[in-house]
Amino acid sequence: MDETEFWELVDDAREASEGDPEEQADLLVDRLAQLDPDSVLDFARHFESRYNRAYRWDLWGAAWVLLDGASDDAFDFFRCWLIGQGREVFEGAVHDPDALADLLGEFDEEIDGDGEELGYAADEAYEQLTGVVAPDLAIAPPPPEPEGTPLDFENEGLLAERYPRLWERFRG
Repeated sequence: MDETEFWELVDDAREASEGDPEEQADLLVDRLAQLDPDSVLDFARHFESRYNRAYRWDLWGAAWVLLDGASDDAFDFFRCWLIGQGREVFEGAVHDPDALADLLGEFDEEIDGDGEELGYAADEAYEQLTGVVAPDLAIAPPPPEPEGTPLDFENEGLLAERYPRLWERFRG
């Protein structure tokens, strides 16, 4: 599975679920379970590498603004959700987290921002196909700390300055 196929699966499931992350995860499991086990593992590698790539302080700050706070777990789930938003949103956010203000349509804190189930979709599909737990993906481990410079998430003035468009749209 190449990168284009990965993003097509993500996009198709998101569109069919009308943006509901839990339904998107269920649809993704169903679609992955129609593939061969090696393709499911390829999907998992694509997902995991993007998940690790998004482990950045500046993205965590954007999540903090969007979600009005983001614990370690909430940021993990946010990164899964961000991948689930598709290539354009994901790449745009990695390049400039404040651009999420322009890249996102409506944002409902009760539904959006939490894609925990998306993070398990490939594992679930693999287990359905093979009856066993997915093996190690043999990719580089995530960094021990987020990339970049830590931010003081409790400093609202700093967050408003660092993410002016997000702050104005979602917190202003």
